[in-house]
Amino acid sequence: MNLSRRRHASSHVETSSMNDIMFFLMLFFLIVSTMVNPNVIKLLLPNAKSSKQVMKQPITVSINAAGEYFVNKKPATAATLEPELRVLIPANAPAEAQPTVVLRVDAGLNVQKLVDVLEIGNRLKMKMVMATQSQQAAGK
Repeated sequence: MNLSRRRHASSHVETSSMNDIMFFLMLFFLIVSTMVNPNVIKLLLPNAKSSKQVMKQPITVSINAAGEYFVNKKPATAATLEPELRVLIPANAPAEAQPTVVLRVDAGLNVQKLVDVLEIGNRLKMKMVMATQSQQAAGK
């Protein structure tokens, strides 16, 4: 007579890979949720017969280390900078059609000159961006 106990089958479920699956699902939903913009209004836009696009040329304002001003590579002074920029703004143009001013300022220049140009742009209601140099290009 064999009185030994029978072995019971183990009902243990391996869940070690479940952590990886849940991590990847969470990562997927985080990435997808940043791409989705809930404030988008879906519109069916009308067709136009002419597909002419308006090319906006940026206005470049440069200030070198000596404090000399240049508007589109033409010399200017601090006093004539605002009238010269005002001439380059199209009259009665919507905000989207106005050119963007790219500020190219020498790194060693006094910050006050940059602030003065930014104030002129603010008075003229112009979009202004500052050109910078990447660290990789500066190291070359």
